Amino acid sequence: MTRPADIMSFTFASACLVCGVVLGILLRALFGRLAQRAASTTSQWDDLWWNMLRQIALPATAITGAWWATNILRLEEPVRGFVERVLLAAIVLTVSFTIAQFAANMVRSVALSRSGVARSASIFVLLTRGTIVGVGVMVLLQSIGISVAPLLTALGVGGLAVALALQETLRNLFAGIQILASKKVQPGDFVRLDTGEEGYVDDINWRNTTVRQLSGNIVIVPNAHLADTVMTNYHQPVEETSVTVKVGVSYDSDLDEVERITLEVARDVQRTVPGAVPDFEPLIRFNTFGELRIDFSVILRASEPSAQYLIVHEFIKRLHRRYREENIEIPYKPYESLPPAEEAKQERPELTAAR
Repeated sequence: MTRPADIMSFTFASACLVCGVVLGILLRALFGRLAQRAASTTSQWDDLWWNMLRQIALPATAITGAWWATNILRLEEPVRGFVERVLLAAIVLTVSFTIAQFAANMVRSVALSRSGVARSASIFVLLTRGTIVGVGVMVLLQSIGISVAPLLTALGVGGLAVALALQETLRNLFAGIQILASKKVQPGDFVRLDTGEEGYVDDINWRNTTVRQLSGNIVIVPNAHLADTVMTNYHQPVEETSVTVKVGVSYDSDLDEVERITLEVARDVQRTVPGAVPDFEPLIRFNTFGELRIDFSVILRASEPSAQYLIVHEFIKRLHRRYREENIEIPYKPYESLPPAEEAKQERPELTAAR
Protein backbone atom coordinates (compact mmCIF):
# COMPACT_ATOMS: atom_id res chain seq x y z
CA MET A 1 0.00 0.00 0.00
CA THR A 2 1.14 3.59 -0.66
CA ARG A 3 -0.63 4.92 2.45
CA PRO A 4 -1.17 3.19 5.79
CA ALA A 5 -4.62 1.74 6.41
CA ASP A 6 -6.52 3.26 9.30
CA ILE A 7 -7.14 1.29 12.43
CA MET A 8 -10.87 0.87 11.72
CA SER A 9 -10.30 -0.69 8.29
CA PHE A 10 -7.68 -3.04 9.68
CA THR A 11 -10.03 -4.06 12.51
CA PHE A 12 -12.91 -4.77 10.12
CA ALA A 13 -10.59 -6.72 7.78
CA SER A 14 -9.28 -8.81 10.66
CA ALA A 15 -12.84 -9.41 11.86
CA CYS A 16 -13.89 -10.62 8.38
CA LEU A 17 -10.97 -13.01 8.24
CA VAL A 18 -11.58 -14.37 11.74
CA CYS A 19 -15.34 -14.66 11.13
CA GLY A 20 -14.69 -16.58 7.92
CA VAL A 21 -12.46 -19.08 9.73
CA VAL A 22 -14.85 -19.46 12.69
CA LEU A 23 -17.86 -19.87 10.39
CA GLY A 24 -15.94 -22.51 8.41
CA ILE A 25 -15.14 -24.46 11.59
CA LEU A 26 -18.80 -24.37 12.67
CA LEU A 27 -20.06 -25.43 9.24
CA ARG A 28 -17.45 -28.19 9.11
CA ALA A 29 -18.70 -29.53 12.46
CA LEU A 30 -22.34 -29.26 11.31
CA PHE A 31 -21.74 -31.03 8.03
CA GLY A 32 -19.69 -33.67 9.82
CA ARG A 33 -22.63 -34.36 12.13
CA LEU A 34 -24.99 -34.59 9.16
CA ALA A 35 -22.54 -36.92 7.39
CA GLN A 36 -22.56 -39.23 10.42
CA ARG A 37 -26.36 -39.27 10.39
CA ALA A 38 -26.40 -39.94 6.63
CA ALA A 39 -24.05 -42.90 7.14
CA SER A 40 -26.91 -44.78 8.82
CA THR A 41 -29.03 -44.65 5.64
CA THR A 42 -28.87 -47.15 2.81
CA SER A 43 -28.06 -44.56 0.15
CA GLN A 44 -24.43 -43.64 -0.50
CA TRP A 45 -25.10 -40.38 -2.33
CA ASP A 46 -26.08 -38.37 0.73
CA ASP A 47 -22.85 -39.51 2.41
CA LEU A 48 -20.82 -38.25 -0.55
CA TRP A 49 -22.70 -34.95 -0.63
CA TRP A 50 -22.31 -34.11 3.07
CA ASN A 51 -18.68 -35.21 3.10
CA MET A 52 -17.98 -32.91 0.15
CA LEU A 53 -19.62 -29.97 1.93
CA ARG A 54 -17.66 -30.78 5.07
CA GLN A 55 -14.42 -30.80 3.12
CA ILE A 56 -15.03 -27.50 1.33
CA ALA A 57 -16.65 -25.55 4.20
CA LEU A 58 -13.54 -24.21 5.94
CA PRO A 59 -11.50 -23.31 2.80
CA ALA A 60 -14.54 -21.63 1.18
CA THR A 61 -15.41 -19.43 4.17
CA ALA A 62 -11.75 -18.62 4.86
CA ILE A 63 -11.21 -17.52 1.24
CA THR A 64 -14.44 -15.47 1.36
CA GLY A 65 -13.30 -13.77 4.55
CA ALA A 66 -9.91 -13.02 3.00
CA TRP A 67 -11.60 -11.55 -0.08
CA TRP A 68 -13.76 -9.23 2.05
CA ALA A 69 -10.71 -8.25 4.07
CA THR A 70 -8.86 -7.35 0.88
CA ASN A 71 -11.71 -5.12 -0.28
CA ILE A 72 -11.98 -3.39 3.10
CA LEU A 73 -8.25 -2.62 3.19
CA ARG A 74 -8.41 -1.18 -0.32
CA LEU A 75 -4.98 -2.41 -1.24
CA GLU A 76 -3.21 -0.78 -4.14
CA GLU A 77 -1.19 -2.24 -6.95
CA PRO A 78 0.94 -4.30 -7.15
CA VAL A 79 -0.01 -5.71 -3.74
CA ARG A 80 -3.71 -5.96 -4.63
CA GLY A 81 -2.99 -7.84 -7.84
CA PHE A 82 -0.72 -10.29 -6.03
CA VAL A 83 -3.31 -10.94 -3.30
CA GLU A 84 -6.07 -11.43 -5.88
CA ARG A 85 -3.94 -13.96 -7.78
CA VAL A 86 -3.26 -15.83 -4.54
CA LEU A 87 -6.97 -15.91 -3.71
CA LEU A 88 -7.82 -17.02 -7.24
CA ALA A 89 -5.26 -19.82 -7.00
CA ALA A 90 -6.73 -20.88 -3.65
CA ILE A 91 -10.25 -20.94 -5.14
CA VAL A 92 -9.22 -22.99 -8.17
CA LEU A 93 -7.21 -25.49 -6.10
CA THR A 94 -9.98 -25.82 -3.50
CA VAL A 95 -12.66 -26.44 -6.13
CA SER A 96 -10.38 -28.86 -8.06
CA PHE A 97 -9.44 -30.95 -5.05
CA THR A 98 -13.02 -31.00 -3.77
CA ILE A 99 -14.46 -32.13 -7.11
CA ALA A 100 -11.62 -34.66 -7.50
CA GLN A 101 -12.30 -36.12 -4.05
CA PHE A 102 -16.05 -36.22 -4.67
CA ALA A 103 -15.61 -37.94 -8.04
CA ALA A 104 -13.08 -40.40 -6.59
CA ASN A 105 -15.43 -41.28 -3.73
CA MET A 106 -18.26 -41.71 -6.24
CA VAL A 107 -16.15 -44.12 -8.33
CA ARG A 108 -15.15 -46.01 -5.19
CA SER A 109 -18.80 -46.21 -4.08
CA VAL A 110 -19.90 -47.59 -7.45
CA ALA A 111 -17.08 -50.16 -7.39
CA LEU A 112 -17.98 -51.16 -3.84
CA SER A 113 -21.66 -51.59 -4.69
CA ARG A 114 -20.77 -53.90 -7.59
CA SER A 115 -17.99 -55.97 -6.03
CA GLY A 116 -18.36 -55.59 -2.26
CA VAL A 117 -14.66 -54.91 -1.83
CA ALA A 118 -13.70 -51.84 0.15
CA ARG A 119 -10.49 -51.05 -1.80
CA SER A 120 -11.70 -52.15 -5.20
CA ALA A 121 -10.48 -50.81 -8.54
CA SER A 122 -8.27 -48.10 -7.05
CA ILE A 123 -6.76 -47.61 -10.51
CA PHE A 124 -9.98 -45.86 -11.60
CA VAL A 125 -10.02 -43.82 -8.39
CA LEU A 126 -6.45 -42.61 -8.98
CA LEU A 127 -7.09 -41.85 -12.65
CA THR A 128 -10.24 -39.88 -11.80
CA ARG A 129 -8.54 -37.85 -9.09
CA GLY A 130 -5.41 -37.23 -11.17
CA THR A 131 -7.35 -36.13 -14.25
CA ILE A 132 -9.49 -33.59 -12.40
CA VAL A 133 -6.56 -32.19 -10.42
CA GLY A 134 -4.52 -31.93 -13.64
CA VAL A 135 -7.28 -29.95 -15.35
CA GLY A 136 -7.53 -27.72 -12.28
CA VAL A 137 -3.79 -27.02 -12.34
CA MET A 138 -3.95 -26.06 -16.03
CA VAL A 139 -6.90 -23.74 -15.35
CA LEU A 140 -4.93 -22.20 -12.49
CA LEU A 141 -1.85 -21.61 -14.63
CA GLN A 142 -3.95 -20.07 -17.39
CA SER A 143 -5.87 -17.84 -14.97
CA ILE A 144 -2.72 -16.35 -13.43
CA GLY A 145 -1.25 -15.55 -16.84
CA ILE A 146 0.99 -18.57 -17.49
CA SER A 147 0.43 -19.98 -20.98
CA VAL A 148 -0.37 -23.70 -20.95
CA ALA A 149 0.47 -24.32 -24.63
CA PRO A 150 4.29 -24.23 -24.22
CA LEU A 151 3.99 -26.47 -21.18
CA LEU A 152 1.94 -29.03 -23.11
CA THR A 153 4.48 -28.89 -25.94
CA ALA A 154 7.31 -29.53 -23.49
CA LEU A 155 5.41 -32.40 -21.98
CA GLY A 156 4.84 -33.88 -25.43
CA VAL A 157 8.56 -33.72 -26.25
CA GLY A 158 9.59 -35.11 -22.89
CA GLY A 159 6.85 -37.71 -22.88
CA LEU A 160 8.89 -40.09 -25.01
CA ALA A 161 11.77 -40.10 -22.55
CA VAL A 162 9.36 -40.55 -19.65
CA ALA A 163 7.60 -43.41 -21.45
CA LEU A 164 10.90 -45.20 -22.03
CA ALA A 165 11.95 -44.73 -18.40
CA LEU A 166 8.57 -45.91 -17.08
CA GLN A 167 7.95 -48.59 -19.69
CA GLU A 168 7.22 -51.38 -17.22
CA THR A 169 5.03 -49.14 -15.05
CA LEU A 170 3.00 -47.94 -18.04
CA ARG A 171 2.68 -51.52 -19.25
CA ASN A 172 1.15 -52.51 -15.93
CA LEU A 173 -1.06 -49.41 -15.90
CA PHE A 174 -2.62 -50.06 -19.29
CA ALA A 175 -2.87 -53.78 -18.52
CA GLY A 176 -4.86 -52.94 -15.38
CA ILE A 177 -7.18 -50.68 -17.38
CA GLN A 178 -7.64 -53.41 -19.99
CA ILE A 179 -8.43 -56.00 -17.30
CA LEU A 180 -11.13 -53.84 -15.73
CA ALA A 181 -12.53 -52.64 -19.06
CA SER A 182 -12.89 -56.20 -20.37
CA LYS A 183 -14.82 -57.17 -17.20
CA LYS A 184 -13.26 -60.63 -17.29
CA VAL A 185 -11.86 -60.05 -13.80
CA GLN A 186 -13.42 -57.69 -11.25
CA PRO A 187 -12.58 -56.97 -7.61
CA GLY A 188 -14.40 -59.53 -5.49
CA ASP A 189 -14.08 -62.39 -7.99
CA PHE A 190 -12.66 -65.73 -6.85
CA VAL A 191 -9.86 -66.76 -9.21
CA ARG A 192 -7.20 -69.46 -9.57
CA LEU A 193 -3.92 -68.57 -11.28
CA ASP A 194 -1.94 -70.92 -13.49
CA THR A 195 0.67 -71.11 -10.71
CA GLY A 196 -1.90 -72.69 -8.38
CA GLU A 197 -2.67 -69.75 -6.11
CA GLU A 198 -6.34 -69.00 -5.62
CA GLY A 199 -8.35 -66.42 -3.73
CA TYR A 200 -10.47 -63.29 -3.99
CA VAL A 201 -9.33 -60.35 -6.10
CA ASP A 202 -8.95 -57.66 -3.46
CA ASP A 203 -7.82 -54.68 -5.53
CA ILE A 204 -6.58 -53.73 -9.00
CA ASN A 205 -4.36 -50.65 -8.78
CA TRP A 206 -2.12 -48.85 -11.25
CA ARG A 207 0.72 -51.39 -10.95
CA ASN A 208 -0.47 -54.75 -9.60
CA THR A 209 -3.42 -56.86 -8.57
CA THR A 210 -3.73 -58.24 -5.04
CA VAL A 211 -5.37 -61.63 -4.52
CA ARG A 212 -6.43 -62.48 -0.97
CA GLN A 213 -6.19 -66.20 -0.26
CA LEU A 214 -8.61 -67.99 2.06
CA SER A 215 -5.79 -68.26 4.60
CA GLY A 216 -5.57 -64.47 4.71
CA ASN A 217 -2.30 -64.19 2.79
CA ILE A 218 -1.97 -61.69 -0.06
CA VAL A 219 -0.62 -62.67 -3.49
CA ILE A 220 0.64 -59.68 -5.49
CA VAL A 221 0.50 -60.16 -9.27
CA PRO A 222 1.72 -57.52 -11.77
CA ASN A 223 -1.12 -56.42 -14.02
CA ALA A 224 0.82 -57.25 -17.18
CA HIS A 225 1.43 -60.81 -15.95
CA LEU A 226 -2.23 -61.20 -14.95
CA ALA A 227 -3.38 -60.06 -18.39
CA ASP A 228 -1.18 -62.71 -20.09
CA THR A 229 -1.73 -65.59 -17.68
CA VAL A 230 -4.15 -68.52 -17.90
CA MET A 231 -6.64 -68.02 -15.10
CA THR A 232 -9.87 -69.59 -13.88
CA ASN A 233 -12.54 -67.15 -12.71
CA TYR A 234 -15.08 -68.97 -10.55
CA HIS A 235 -17.44 -65.98 -10.53
CA GLN A 236 -17.85 -65.96 -14.30
CA PRO A 237 -20.35 -66.35 -15.81
CA VAL A 238 -22.16 -67.06 -12.51
CA GLU A 239 -20.97 -67.11 -8.92
CA GLU A 240 -22.35 -70.59 -8.20
CA THR A 241 -19.92 -73.45 -8.74
CA SER A 242 -20.18 -77.24 -8.98
CA VAL A 243 -18.52 -79.41 -6.35
CA THR A 244 -17.46 -82.93 -7.33
CA VAL A 245 -16.69 -85.61 -4.72
CA LYS A 246 -15.12 -88.93 -5.74
CA VAL A 247 -16.51 -92.02 -3.96
CA GLY A 248 -16.02 -95.78 -4.36
CA VAL A 249 -17.93 -98.83 -3.10
CA SER A 250 -17.35 -102.57 -3.05
CA TYR A 251 -18.21 -104.80 -6.02
CA ASP A 252 -20.61 -106.66 -3.69
CA SER A 253 -22.74 -103.53 -3.18
CA ASP A 254 -26.16 -103.04 -4.71
CA LEU A 255 -25.53 -100.01 -6.95
CA ASP A 256 -29.18 -98.99 -7.00
CA GLU A 257 -29.22 -98.94 -3.23
CA VAL A 258 -25.89 -97.07 -3.16
CA GLU A 259 -27.28 -94.44 -5.54
CA ARG A 260 -30.46 -93.99 -3.49
CA ILE A 261 -28.64 -93.60 -0.16
CA THR A 262 -25.95 -91.34 -1.56
CA LEU A 263 -28.52 -89.02 -3.13
CA GLU A 264 -30.44 -88.84 0.15
CA VAL A 265 -27.30 -87.70 1.95
CA ALA A 266 -26.42 -85.26 -0.85
CA ARG A 267 -29.91 -83.69 -0.80
CA ASP A 268 -29.70 -83.29 2.98
CA VAL A 269 -26.33 -81.54 2.61
CA GLN A 270 -27.69 -79.22 -0.08
CA ARG A 271 -30.63 -78.21 2.12
CA THR A 272 -28.89 -77.78 5.48
CA VAL A 273 -25.23 -76.77 4.99
CA PRO A 274 -24.57 -73.00 4.79
CA GLY A 275 -23.28 -72.00 1.38
CA ALA A 276 -24.98 -74.86 -0.49
CA VAL A 277 -27.68 -74.18 -3.10
CA PRO A 278 -30.87 -75.55 -1.47
CA ASP A 279 -32.89 -76.11 -4.64
CA PHE A 280 -30.11 -77.88 -6.56
CA GLU A 281 -30.71 -81.57 -7.31
CA PRO A 282 -27.47 -83.53 -6.70
CA LEU A 283 -26.22 -85.92 -9.35
CA ILE A 284 -24.40 -89.25 -9.11
CA ARG A 285 -22.54 -90.86 -12.01
CA PHE A 286 -20.77 -94.23 -11.90
CA ASN A 287 -17.68 -94.03 -14.09
CA THR A 288 -14.90 -96.57 -13.34
CA PHE A 289 -14.36 -100.26 -12.56
CA GLY A 290 -11.42 -99.85 -10.24
CA GLU A 291 -8.99 -102.42 -8.90
CA LEU A 292 -10.83 -102.79 -5.59
CA ARG A 293 -14.05 -100.85 -6.05
CA ILE A 294 -16.55 -99.24 -8.39
CA ASP A 295 -15.87 -95.50 -8.51
CA PHE A 296 -18.45 -92.79 -9.03
CA SER A 297 -18.75 -89.02 -8.71
CA VAL A 298 -21.25 -87.03 -6.68
CA ILE A 299 -21.96 -83.52 -7.99
CA LEU A 300 -23.09 -80.88 -5.49
CA ARG A 301 -23.57 -77.13 -5.88
CA ALA A 302 -22.06 -74.26 -3.86
CA SER A 303 -23.40 -70.70 -3.87
CA GLU A 304 -19.84 -69.34 -4.05
CA PRO A 305 -16.39 -70.94 -4.36
CA SER A 306 -15.21 -70.68 -0.76
CA ALA A 307 -18.31 -72.56 0.46
CA GLN A 308 -17.26 -75.79 -1.28
CA TYR A 309 -14.88 -76.80 1.51
CA LEU A 310 -17.57 -76.93 4.19
CA ILE A 311 -19.93 -78.72 1.78
CA VAL A 312 -17.37 -81.44 1.03
CA HIS A 313 -16.51 -81.70 4.74
CA GLU A 314 -20.12 -82.27 5.79
CA PHE A 315 -20.90 -84.58 2.87
CA ILE A 316 -17.99 -86.93 3.62
CA LYS A 317 -18.88 -87.08 7.32
CA ARG A 318 -22.57 -87.79 6.72
CA LEU A 319 -21.99 -90.24 3.88
CA HIS A 320 -19.46 -92.23 5.90
CA ARG A 321 -21.87 -92.41 8.84
CA ARG A 322 -24.76 -93.49 6.59
CA TYR A 323 -22.68 -96.14 4.80
CA ARG A 324 -21.71 -97.67 8.15
CA GLU A 325 -25.37 -97.75 9.19
CA GLU A 326 -26.37 -99.40 5.89
CA ASN A 327 -23.35 -101.81 5.88
CA ILE A 328 -22.03 -100.42 2.60
CA GLU A 329 -18.33 -101.12 2.29
CA ILE A 330 -15.77 -98.59 1.02
CA PRO A 331 -12.81 -100.77 -0.01
CA TYR A 332 -9.26 -99.62 0.54
CA LYS A 333 -5.87 -101.09 -0.09
CA PRO A 334 -4.38 -102.21 3.22
CA TYR A 335 -0.91 -101.01 4.13
CA GLU A 336 1.61 -103.85 3.77
CA SER A 337 4.27 -103.64 6.45
CA LEU A 338 7.73 -104.92 5.52
CA PRO A 339 10.00 -107.03 7.67
CA PRO A 340 12.53 -104.96 9.64
CA ALA A 341 15.44 -106.06 7.45
CA GLU A 342 13.68 -105.17 4.20
CA GLU A 343 12.53 -101.87 5.68
CA ALA A 344 16.11 -101.04 6.64
CA LYS A 345 17.30 -101.83 3.12
CA GLN A 346 14.72 -99.44 1.63
CA GLU A 347 15.65 -96.72 4.09
CA ARG A 348 19.42 -97.09 3.43
CA PRO A 349 19.88 -98.40 -0.13
CA GLU A 350 23.49 -97.29 -0.25
CA LEU A 351 24.46 -99.87 2.37
CA THR A 352 22.79 -102.62 0.38
CA ALA A 353 24.64 -101.59 -2.76
CA ALA A 354 27.95 -101.55 -0.90
CA ARG A 355 27.50 -105.14 0.15
